[in-house]
Amino acid sequence: MSTPKFLDLPPGVRRVDLDLSYGPVAALRALPVSGGAELAPAVLVHGYTGSKEDFIAILQTLAQGGREVVAIDLPGTYGSPGPETLTPPPGVRTPDYRLASLGEVVAEVVEQVGGRMPVHLVGHSFGGLVVRETALSGMADLASLTLLCSGPAALPGQAAMRTRALIAALSMDPSRERLEELWEERFDAEARQRTPDEGVRSFLRDRLVHSSALGLLRCAEDLLGARDRVEELAALRLPALVMYGENDDAWEPSLQEDMAKRLDARRIVVPGAGHSPNVEAPETTASAFTAFWNEVESVGRR
Repeated sequence: MSTPKFLDLPPGVRRVDLDLSYGPVAALRALPVSGGAELAPAVLVHGYTGSKEDFIAILQTLAQGGREVVAIDLPGTYGSPGPETLTPPPGVRTPDYRLASLGEVVAEVVEQVGGRMPVHLVGHSFGGLVVRETALSGMADLASLTLLCSGPAALPGQAAMRTRALIAALSMDPSRERLEELWEERFDAEARQRTPDEGVRSFLRDRLVHSSALGLLRCAEDLLGARDRVEELAALRLPALVMYGENDDAWEPSLQEDMAKRLDARRIVVPGAGHSPNVEAPETTASAFTAFWNEVESVGRR
């Protein structure tokens, strides 16, 4: 689980709800504390068991580059209610937690945030698989795509084994009560290893137990079953950045390097970072995003 180092919102960042067609999505919205947001906005999408707070350390820095930046909770995650708890308007299809469905939700977020401007879209880990679906859907006007510590297909190796164990633990009883049990059985000890901050640990527990157990189950299944769609994505010829920590323990760095080559994408390796450079190396991550986005927009203006 990605573990923020702090939770206080920086200047210029506020908690908002985005009203989508099927229901609300929770978000953190960052605007420059001085000057205007004249550049193309950005939307950031978290990974599996993560949330919008995973980006809290980079939001102010990104916004100060002169753009609006919005980090969301995917449906059923923490502050965003799960579709099973909502009654959408007649004729509106609710998300089913599958990748294609979540990609459509992100496309609607992009449309709302961007207005008449194309949007820079970022997906971390599982979020990378989601934003890939957004791009391939053709439903969003994108300026660029960034895959942060994500991979070309299903999660491999030890990380996949941990995900299978979570599926086994939830499949018979996908309920909040079961999530509370799992926190006590597994995740509390992991959280104590990750941070000494009791406030952050309390947040991690709240994030887990207030998320949809069914959503966690379905997303885990797709995380383990995602097929390779890199060639389809490359055919879009969308400006792309592949970025990961040199010690990433989810998708191996070699897999991400190969994906970058296949996408003809810019590739950045963050020294000393693991699976969450946005938390572990926020200034490096924010600087890399801003430089890439500025370059994309500069080329587009020529």
